[in-house]
Amino acid sequence: MRRAAWAFATVLAYAAVIFALSGQSDPLPFLPREIFLQDKLLHGAEYAVLGGLLVHALRLAGLRPGVALVSAVVIASAFGATDELHQSFVPGRSSEVSDWVADTLGATVGAVLASAALRLPGRAG
Repeated sequence: MRRAAWAFATVLAYAAVIFALSGQSDPLPFLPREIFLQDKLLHGAEYAVLGGLLVHALRLAGLRPGVALVSAVVIASAFGATDELHQSFVPGRSSEVSDWVADTLGATVGAVLASAALRLPGRAG
């Protein structure tokens, strides 16, 4: 149970980082501006990590693999929707359905990859 608590703490910490960055007009000033031309890829990568972390935590909490996978995607997608809403109130940021779609697709990829990794021989969870 302690491992599951740490896994969920990691999920919450990562979600807090996403939320904090979303609340800034220029969240990553050290990155070249050109990278933001690919913002859907950034959204996808950001939420792939969240999806993977969620699958791991949910599996440690005792959910079956398929239930953990679907739950992780639903939770990450819902968080992505609230994140887009949050951004709509931040000066210099926008809220776009296409960003939420990228978040959801990224979460799906991350959750699938984490599920597959957890099924490897010698892996618990």
